[in-house]
Amino acid sequence: MRPAAEGFVLDEQVSHLLRRAHQRASALFLTVLTEAQLTPTQFFAMARLHEMGKLSQNRLGRLAAMDPATIQGVIRRLHERGFIERLADPTDRRRMVLSLSPLGQETVKRLVKDANRIGEEILAPLSADEQGLFLGLLKRLV
Repeated sequence: MRPAAEGFVLDEQVSHLLRRAHQRASALFLTVLTEAQLTPTQFFAMARLHEMGKLSQNRLGRLAAMDPATIQGVIRRLHERGFIERLADPTDRRRMVLSLSPLGQETVKRLVKDANRIGEEILAPLSADEQGLFLGLLKRLV
């Protein structure tokens, strides 16, 4: 192995390590989402609706960290598949309010169990204290 040029060691770079951790986590979670025929962005939108209840499309996009064009497509596809319901906002008819349909609620409840199991699997090499510290630090970064 050649000495690192100018102090650069790839395996010690934050961006590289985060990318590798993301690859591992995504690979595990994609197996679950593929069975449900959902993309990660679709699941994240559904999970936010599950957590927060009825939301406007704009607010859902912000809470799920998606730009307006992305959330619009996600909502359209989820609505077409019967996972979400769109209703006119009673206080502002120009705005739509989104909520999970019964099918969406059932699907999210099932997938949340899998997501929790996968999260535990990913963090298993860490002690309980390390897990709490790691999650706290990640939240500070994002």
